[in-house]
Amino acid sequence: MLKFSTLFIAFLLIFATAFADIPTPYKTFTLRNSQQMEMTVTNLGGRIMNLKVPNAQGVPTNVVVGFDQAAQYLSSTEPYFGALIGRVGNRIAKGQFTVDGQQFQLPINNGENSLHGGLQGFQNLTWEATQVNESTLELHLTHPDGAEGFQGNMEVKVTYTLTEENALEITYHATADKATPCNLTNHAFFNLNGEGSGSILNHRLRIPAKEYTPVDAGLIPLGKNAKVKGTPFDFTEAKTIGRDIEQKNDQLTNGMGYDHNFFLKKKKGKLTKMAEVMGDKSGIVMEVFSTERCLQFYSGNFMESKNTFASGAKDDFRTAFCLETQEFPDAVNQPNFKAFILTPGKVYSSKSIYKFRVK
Repeated sequence: MLKFSTLFIAFLLIFATAFADIPTPYKTFTLRNSQQMEMTVTNLGGRIMNLKVPNAQGVPTNVVVGFDQAAQYLSSTEPYFGALIGRVGNRIAKGQFTVDGQQFQLPINNGENSLHGGLQGFQNLTWEATQVNESTLELHLTHPDGAEGFQGNMEVKVTYTLTEENALEITYHATADKATPCNLTNHAFFNLNGEGSGSILNHRLRIPAKEYTPVDAGLIPLGKNAKVKGTPFDFTEAKTIGRDIEQKNDQLTNGMGYDHNFFLKKKKGKLTKMAEVMGDKSGIVMEVFSTERCLQFYSGNFMESKNTFASGAKDDFRTAFCLETQEFPDAVNQPNFKAFILTPGKVYSSKSIYKFRVK
C-alpha cells in the first residue's frame, strides 16, 4: 500500500511538472505616468484590473474593483468587471435585429434579451496586446464572421493611454467587411473611495443630461426619452447617488435602482463632459468625457457578494458603479434611436476620457 501511494504521489509530481511550464494565454500589462497614476490591464477581454490614483492625502488608491489574476474573471458571477464590450454594448430586445432586410438572432443571455455582445462577447476573448510605451497599451481583436450571430469580420483596435493630466484615455476604432451594428464601450466598476471601502451611495454625482431613456422590466427602452426634471433621474445638479434611489418610482423598480441611459443633446463626435463624480471619503473626483452622446449609469444593483476582489473585499450590493459611454440601447430596434451600422469602407471611431483630480 505504501509503495502504491509513493508511486501515485510521484506520478502527480511528474504530471504537475509537465504542465507547470505551459504558458497561460492571458497576460497583464502595467501602465504608469509620472503623477502616481498606475493601471493594470489583461489581454483577457482588455479588462482593467486596477486603476490607482492619488487621493486627497496623496495616497495611491485603487478606484476600479477587480481580481489579481486574469483567469479569475472567467469564473466570476459578474461577467463584465473592467471589460471591453462589443460588438454591441447594452441590450438588444430578444436578441433580434434586421440589417438590409436580413434578420439576425443573437444568443439570449439576459432574461429574454441579448446583453453586451452575447454569451462570448469581447469580454471573454483574448486580445492581441502591444505595450507601446510606459503609458500606452494597444489591443487588437479580429471578431470573425458569424461570431455570436453577427455577420462580417470585424477588426477592432482599442488604445489605453494614461496622460500626464491623470486621465485615462480610451480610443476605439473598428472596421468590418459586412454591415453590422457596432457600439463599443468599457465596463469598469468604480469606487472612488477605493476597492473594498464600502457603499458608493454617498458619492456625489452630476450628469448634465436633461433627458434619460425609460425602460421596461427587461431594461429595454420604451421608445423615446423623458425629461429628468422632477424625477429621481435629475443629476443636473450634483447629489449623492443614494439620495433618491429608494424612491417609489416605476423606473427605479425596473432597474432595481439606476441602470439607465442618459442622453446629452450634442453633436456626435464632439468630445463633451458627460459626468462628474466625487468619492466622499477620498476626495477623488472623476470627470467623464466622450465623443458619444449617451451614458449608461449603473449603481451596482446586481452585486451579490459572490466574488472576492484582490483587496479581499466582496462585491457587496452597490459598492461600485459604472459610467459607460455608448450609443442608444437597442437602437437597432428603436425607430427614434438611429443605430450605428458599420459598413464596408466605413470606420467606427470613438473616444472616452476618465480624468482624475482631488478636491
